[in-house]
Amino acid sequence: MEQKCDSSAVYYAGESSFEVKIEADSNDITEQPHDDKPKPYLCTVCDKRFTQKRESKRHKQSHNVDKLYSCTQCEKRFATQDSLRKHMNVYSSKYKCTECGKCFRSNQNLTVHRRIHSGEKPFECTVCNKRFLQLAQFVTHSRIHSGEKPYKCPKCDKAFNQSTHLTTHMRVHTGDKPYKCSLCDKCFSDPSSLRSQTSCTQQQKTL
Repeated sequence: MEQKCDSSAVYYAGESSFEVKIEADSNDITEQPHDDKPKPYLCTVCDKRFTQKRESKRHKQSHNVDKLYSCTQCEKRFATQDSLRKHMNVYSSKYKCTECGKCFRSNQNLTVHRRIHSGEKPFECTVCNKRFLQLAQFVTHSRIHSGEKPYKCPKCDKAFNQSTHLTTHMRVHTGDKPYKCSLCDKCFSDPSSLRSQTSCTQQQKTL
């Protein structure tokens, strides 16, 4: 019987450090955590986030560039052939899951997806023994133990343990409400508020 051998790595979260066990036969030992820099600036066109306002403005200009390369399978268009080529992997069998037939843009995305079918969770927290599919999930989880909140609001004193929480909070200052209800045209700053509103509107229409 083949025996698994685990390796381990240490993740440093602020002044604290946590060890994570990694199964040696995992296909994703070199998986990197998400960028830990706060990204408070949101592109309302594609939902990408940026650390600096000027990066966000430069990115938004890319949506105005002529997108000459169109996908033959859907209505999406791209500014470069390379972007189109990566997108087309979704429709090819290059990175196809043999379990469910779903296709992906890259081998890394396929590797993570396969764990849904196998139940593999190669990243283990050595503090509480909880296991995760992705290293990025472990990084976020470790902040429960450390109490670290690295995502600080540049407008007020609030801090958050996830970048998505900071992004949502920043809309308090900007007034941005990118989520629009298709039933009543009201706009909201976060998707959960939109879901609640949509549910209430649907219930009222059935009365």
